[in-house]
Amino acid sequence: MRTEGLNQRSASPLYKQLTHRLRADIQGGIYPVHSRFPSELELCATYQVSRVTVRKALAALTQEGLLERHQGIGTFVCTPRIHKDLRSVNSFSEACRMMGAEPGTQVISAQLTAAEEEDCALLQCAPGAQVVEVVRLRLMDGVPVMLETNRFPGQYAWLLQEELTGSLYALLHSRGTEPGQATHEISLCYAAAQEARLLEVAPESALLALFEVIYDASGHPLHTSRQHIRGDRFTFRI
Repeated sequence: MRTEGLNQRSASPLYKQLTHRLRADIQGGIYPVHSRFPSELELCATYQVSRVTVRKALAALTQEGLLERHQGIGTFVCTPRIHKDLRSVNSFSEACRMMGAEPGTQVISAQLTAAEEEDCALLQCAPGAQVVEVVRLRLMDGVPVMLETNRFPGQYAWLLQEELTGSLYALLHSRGTEPGQATHEISLCYAAAQEARLLEVAPESALLALFEVIYDASGHPLHTSRQHIRGDRFTFRI
């Protein structure tokens, strides 16, 4: 813990300075995951600030998912969550690295398969066409977080010749294709047996379900993505 005081003369409010300081300490491992966080009184004494300032900082960190407060017990450091901003299109790998975590991928399957009615409508495929389906388990620091199924129009069959354990968007970028906008549908689902095994949760556990249609920079359908996500590891920003 860094005990130097905050800058009383800064234009930045004290609670924001304290929030930034404590966030950095959590992300830097000074307060390990699941450890008990200092009390409000301890933080007041350490940083020479009021209890109101401390409470505002703790509330901000709790809202970010970094802390969890238990009435009558104390405040504890949460397991890190990936923050996905639905206002922009970015890769899972990028989101992990932005928060200092190591992304990982296990390819479950990668194949050409017959286009379904939904593919024809969303990917503008002709009836009878084939689509590229890539099913992957995504991990953060070795822990399963998401099971995703991406489906691309048939012209992206070259992906099947590539190494698929990294960012698909990096592969697309290498061929001059960039994601542009996306539409999103978020719902709740329950883990089937295989999903539970891969995500290391109990069968019928509640999962977040995210369905996206991603368009390229020219507005053409690039791919669909169906993701089943552990809610204890993921946070959406809208």
